[in-house]
Amino acid sequence: MQISISQLSKRYPGGKLALKDIDMDIPKGLFGLLGPNGAGKTTLMRILVTLLKPSSGRVKVNDLDIRKNRKEIRRQIGYLPQDFSVFAKLTVWEFMDYSACLNGILSKNKRRDRIDLLLETVGLFEARDRMTGKLSGGMKRRLGIAQTLIGDPPLLVVDEPTVGLDPEERIRFRNLLSDLSSQDRIILLSTHIVGDISSTCETIALMDMGRIIFHGPPADLVDSARGKVWTISTGYEDLDSWKARFPVISTVPSEGGYELRIVAENPGTMEAIPVEPNLEDAYIHYMQTASSGHLSGIFEKKE
Repeated sequence: MQISISQLSKRYPGGKLALKDIDMDIPKGLFGLLGPNGAGKTTLMRILVTLLKPSSGRVKVNDLDIRKNRKEIRRQIGYLPQDFSVFAKLTVWEFMDYSACLNGILSKNKRRDRIDLLLETVGLFEARDRMTGKLSGGMKRRLGIAQTLIGDPPLLVVDEPTVGLDPEERIRFRNLLSDLSSQDRIILLSTHIVGDISSTCETIALMDMGRIIFHGPPADLVDSARGKVWTISTGYEDLDSWKARFPVISTVPSEGGYELRIVAENPGTMEAIPVEPNLEDAYIHYMQTASSGHLSGIFEKKE
């Protein structure tokens, strides 16, 4: 299973260019698509699930062309949009049964077995008789995953899955996606939250203004920020000055002021202490570099 994208562009009516010359291969496993709101992530995902047609370029899903084989590709995809909704007056089990019928599972026994298995997988079996309208946000997202898996698709596309979830549900949801990615399928996860992909994705891509500005392992992105992340102790009166000069990742109150974590090529003070970057630091550094037009040379091609 693989997705191949070549010279993909999308221009909306009125002239807005949402995607520009996307070139990328997406292999099996959990793939993270990261970028700020408005970067083009949702447009790209809607093209991949055949809800939008590209303006130019080519997309192949398992060697099937997205322009010529839309029906065949749709049968291989499970899609969980950001605005996933349910029928509030159906129970969890009834909603899943309805979804199974839509997916062509006509045998009542097969539907029952498949639904019970999926509700166990996503941790909703005990809530199977609860009305979907009374589920928490996290439970609805997990029900959404169960619904997308009803036909056992080899490609799962998930758009902004943890928006609005509390930290415990966010962790539970990330772990669920990680477990599912080990089952010989592609899971494409789109998010603007770095924590959603920091510990789960084998490969990531950064998007900005409709372009792919980085594609590779998270460790390579972190390496690009080495020597660019610092901690600085500063007084209360200097906080705004530091925020105006550099991206401030965190501000921790300390005696007499703050302990700042900043991203900077050169903070301009001997008191700055270099620290090991994490993926969030690297993301901020790379986006800053992209916006200033200095991406060339950050990544050398590795032999």
